Amino acid sequence: MIGVKRNTACCGPANGLDFDMLSHHIHLNDHPFHYLGWGNRADPVILMLHGFPEYSGAWAEVAAELADEYHCVAPDQRGYGQSWAPAEASDYKAGKLVADMVALIEYLGDRPVIVFGHDWGAAVAYALAITRPDLVSRLIIANGVHPGPFQRALAAGGAQTAASQYIHTLRRDGSETHLAEDHFNKLLSLFNAGMDMTWMTPERRAAYVTEWARPGRMRGMVNWYRASPLKLGLPGDVITDLPAMPVETLRVRMPHLLLWGSNDSALLPEATAGLDAYCDDLTRVEIEGADHWILHQAPTRVAAEVRSWLRRD
Repeated sequence: MIGVKRNTACCGPANGLDFDMLSHHIHLNDHPFHYLGWGNRADPVILMLHGFPEYSGAWAEVAAELADEYHCVAPDQRGYGQSWAPAEASDYKAGKLVADMVALIEYLGDRPVIVFGHDWGAAVAYALAITRPDLVSRLIIANGVHPGPFQRALAAGGAQTAASQYIHTLRRDGSETHLAEDHFNKLLSLFNAGMDMTWMTPERRAAYVTEWARPGRMRGMVNWYRASPLKLGLPGDVITDLPAMPVETLRVRMPHLLLWGSNDSALLPEATAGLDAYCDDLTRVEIEGADHWILHQAPTRVAAEVRSWLRRD
């Protein structure tokens, strides 16, 4: 069932440019969702999917750069921001997260869209591209991972296994309460782990805290980790009993752009090793000096790379 539009409000100019950022409240599959939109609704849609622990506003700078040619749509995904946040981890399985975005695409015009994912948003973007290629014209990922190469890296017991140990912490009972302590300082520390945080101004921090403090959102956010089937051991542990992940069933058939901040300390190069085998048409662009928070650190460069790639024949 597609969404029913409830309310649209202007949030003012995005990043000082001429394209207003509009806030939309709709229903998808009978549940309330919120998204931000930039640009002309008649233009090609770029569906922008945020990761943890962000929300729709994380796309503001990149979207403002692209809104002259594209209708940029950034939803608060399930469990985040002003969207529906069920309490049970089972409500965050991949199929349900994908179903939300299928409904949103149908609401936006039931035509194929460009899908752009970051971090956990990349997981949903890949799942959309793999399971509903009829709805995805092109796939763009910024510092996010395909499930095949990533699970192999997690199972190897090496550097990526060590870098991903925070997943165990987030999956524990009560982690949402721990992260919210001291006005969310524990959660903010996850942003800081070996990353350049000069982009996190006091105003941005206040905006993030506002979204995290909404009732049930912290639990919803960590439920993404609890619902994930990814297997992770301790550093040095090699996991051999992995489920079958045939390349053909996880294939990305549309043109695919991977943007990579080379200083990422959460997702390492080995997390994308072998990605080419899953893709019919893959372009990689490495952005030196950026890390996991590439969307905030290099929005103009990211937008320029996206625009150039989308214009190719």
